[in-house]
Amino acid sequence: MFLSIGAFAQQISIKGHVKDVTGEPIIGANILVKGTSNGTITDFDGNFVLNAPQNSILVFSFVGYKSAEIPAARNMVVTLQDDAVMLEEAVVIGYGTVKKNDATGSVTAIKPDKLNRGLTTNAQDLMAGKIAGVNVVSNGGTPGGGATIRIRGGSSLSASNDPLIIIDGLAMDNDGVKGLANPLSMVNPNDIETFTVLKDASATAIYGSRASNGVIIITTKKGSAGAAPSVAYDGNVSMSNVKETLDVLNASDYRKWIVALYGEDSDAYRALGNSNTDWQDEIYRNALSTDHNLTISGGLKNMPYRVSLGYTNQNGIIETSKFERYTASVNVAPSFLDGYLKLNGNLKAMLAKSRYADSGVVGAAARFDPTQSVYSSDDVYKNYFGGYFQWTTNGTSLNDPNWTRTFNSLAPANPVSTLEMKNDRATSKSLVGNLEVDYKFHFLPDLRLHMNGGMDVSTGKQNTDVSPYSASNNYYGSYGWEKIDKYNLSFNSYLQYTKELNIHNFDVMGGYEWQHFHREGSSRYNGYYQSTHTEKPGEAYNLTTKEWASENFLVSFFGRLNYSLLDRYLFTATVRHDGSSRFHKDNRWGTFPSFALGWKIKEEAFMKDVDLFSDLKLRLGYGMTGQQNIGSDYAYFASYNANKDGAYYPIGYGDGETYRPNAYNKNLKWEKTTTYNAGLDFGFLNGRITASADYYFRKTDDLLNYVYVAAGTNFKNQVNANVGSLENRGFEFTINAKPIVEKDLTWDVGFNLTYNKNEITKLTSGEGEGYYVTTGGISAGTGNTVQAHAVGQPASSFYVYQQVYDKNGKPIENLFVDRNGDGVVNESDKYFYKKPTADVLMGFTSKLIYKAWDLSFSLRASFNNYVYNDVESNNSDMGTLYAPSNFLVNRPTMVLANNFQGTGNYYMSDYYVQNASFLKCDNITLGYSFKRLFGLGVSGRAYAAVSNVFTITDYKGLDPEVNGGIDRDIYPRPLVSLIGLSLNF
Repeated sequence: MFLSIGAFAQQISIKGHVKDVTGEPIIGANILVKGTSNGTITDFDGNFVLNAPQNSILVFSFVGYKSAEIPAARNMVVTLQDDAVMLEEAVVIGYGTVKKNDATGSVTAIKPDKLNRGLTTNAQDLMAGKIAGVNVVSNGGTPGGGATIRIRGGSSLSASNDPLIIIDGLAMDNDGVKGLANPLSMVNPNDIETFTVLKDASATAIYGSRASNGVIIITTKKGSAGAAPSVAYDGNVSMSNVKETLDVLNASDYRKWIVALYGEDSDAYRALGNSNTDWQDEIYRNALSTDHNLTISGGLKNMPYRVSLGYTNQNGIIETSKFERYTASVNVAPSFLDGYLKLNGNLKAMLAKSRYADSGVVGAAARFDPTQSVYSSDDVYKNYFGGYFQWTTNGTSLNDPNWTRTFNSLAPANPVSTLEMKNDRATSKSLVGNLEVDYKFHFLPDLRLHMNGGMDVSTGKQNTDVSPYSASNNYYGSYGWEKIDKYNLSFNSYLQYTKELNIHNFDVMGGYEWQHFHREGSSRYNGYYQSTHTEKPGEAYNLTTKEWASENFLVSFFGRLNYSLLDRYLFTATVRHDGSSRFHKDNRWGTFPSFALGWKIKEEAFMKDVDLFSDLKLRLGYGMTGQQNIGSDYAYFASYNANKDGAYYPIGYGDGETYRPNAYNKNLKWEKTTTYNAGLDFGFLNGRITASADYYFRKTDDLLNYVYVAAGTNFKNQVNANVGSLENRGFEFTINAKPIVEKDLTWDVGFNLTYNKNEITKLTSGEGEGYYVTTGGISAGTGNTVQAHAVGQPASSFYVYQQVYDKNGKPIENLFVDRNGDGVVNESDKYFYKKPTADVLMGFTSKLIYKAWDLSFSLRASFNNYVYNDVESNNSDMGTLYAPSNFLVNRPTMVLANNFQGTGNYYMSDYYVQNASFLKCDNITLGYSFKRLFGLGVSGRAYAAVSNVFTITDYKGLDPEVNGGIDRDIYPRPLVSLIGLSLNF
């Protein structure tokens, strides 16, 4: 025994070489003495040197290869086998899957990175900055708020630009209900297994009329057959803080400005209060939030299962705002008949409760006089305004001649009063489920039948109560609710035949789909007189009700052929024939084909010995998709709405109810988007570096937009019509690498870049050169717009006057360039200047793992995106700090230097169109993983993270990331600090 121990303990010097099955050396392969921490990695020639006990076992491993355990010897040559599972990893595509290496379309699949995620309340948070060609902009910092997602730019002007979202095979609609921002809000991020984004038409055309804006396929997690039950917990606690507030005049400086402008013997000076109030500080708070998720998963012999429960309680940084969500999901996937028959059932339930803060308080807090107090001891304020200070106007109310003061409707309202006196809340419920049946025919196993039936049933009700003592509803208040119910029923089935014949491989699929979308809503609102009202105290006032319903159907036939020759030359063809009830029978059906070619260049004989590449594949694609989400289910025929609540006329018979006609256009037809795509996938150093590059060109014809029509030709002066064409062209690049792969240290990095150029090429409804369609309303003035659609310009380009500056570079108020030289500055001198969409988007991720520690961060950048600073323009009038209607208004310090006096239309200047390029750090996460907690059989990870860490920008406003390009008073995105714990039992 002692001799054996001595022999085992004897160290030997090992020299070895590690290669793959083709004989190529594997660089950076891990070699570890089993049961110890002693190890090394191979060099650039695949060689290694290691001292180890002579009777020990060495473990060889590298990403993409199967691990091998081999007894130690002085000279070793080890061949690692390809990991077939990894090389043939399936990616989800429309109605099926395909091996990643055999994909011909532009498809990106990612798995949510649990080590690098920060705060993720909604599923879209997991995608931001992670995928080339995909731009995710959250709709401000509202708790539980949604996001705007754009894939390769927008393809429409007035129809939807939202991508199609598929959850476990069920195509969702993008119309939310009250309290539910979008379909992604109902999915617990912890339940998501993969995101697959289909970007080019060769990948999306299988979805036809719904796929012009790309497709996002979400697959949720499942159990494992035969696995023992396991329990996992993931939870966190976070603190949200106001990152930055608008810099405004404080009380002391404000008093100085009033004295300087109006003097101490003035009504303005006498209107000043005696307080020093930071109104922004009054509406914001530090908000504590929590998130908890519990999962039970496992599998019987033939039935994997997974059950999860989730609870999110997110408080907003604006007082009173809150989001609370309960989620539950169940998945079972039994198999029968020796695996020939497989079932997959999913059921997800969600209950969400929201309390909304009035977004107007953001601007009101910046504008309200800082010398006034939040509350007033004046009896009039106590009796009529709930004890809050408000700007009032002398006079009597028509409803109560005894009142001595009324709210000044032209003045900003006390923002604290607005928050406290408005209870705006919503409750939404969703139940989403589907059952998939997959059967391989016993007599012909190459032929399989797949059927999928699904449902999405959702309801949401929003109750809004506004006190009669509130400035926004003086005297009456507002009490009421609005409810929306919807269901989406879906069924699809397809036959698929796969066959491999020597050098040929066929995969043929054909199917049918039916989908029914139904929505209905109702609302009821009324006010109540104040209790102090002399005639009708507490009685209802102005009751209004509304009911509506709408539905549409989609029927489709689709097919796909995948063919490969010699496992090198790939061909894919798809076609979909869609019929939508939203169009007239003459325009109802659309056909959407696509074709794609793939060439695995690395598999060619002339590339076998090229060590530079470990993978090289060329992809070419062409396809057509459609657009039928046009905002109305009945836009092609005459429809009427009943006039309710006071709109009755005694016309001598019946109840006198009248009907209001809607505009319609029976010639409406599909928008059609044609896409060309060329892509290259490549890898280096045995897969340690992988990359892809894509160039695309997209053209949308029969573009839908609202246009003006001649009086008397329709029921309204605007109607939805097919009016033109729009082009997007761009480039995408993605690279992922492992710069460091060592025994105790690994480093993963990822980078993606997107370039997109958008241009309108035709607007057929226009008359003559210079025709444009206005859009982009602003706050200053009445009915003003600063954006327009025009041929030769990007969609929603800014359409403004060119500012004239003095010798010091200061803008001269209301002085613009006479661009056409006719001696008069008017509408003809406006010009197109910049656009809201970025030229270039970038994303960068880094994850460093040292032993049990991990450190990761995510960055996003946007270049050459411009924003109209509505906050600055709407507050630039320094001549009305004391308004003629007897109230004081504060100003942001950014407007002081210009000292505009409110003359003319200064707000139409290109001065307010500002460069909003930025670099953002979305999150930084530090974690520690453990195998045994307190000596128990519990593994897990503890982590801390910071989200929305910093923003580098020259933009003058609070946040340069603005959806649509006009920066109004959005709900600020907070700085979030988080600590979390994951446990596996």
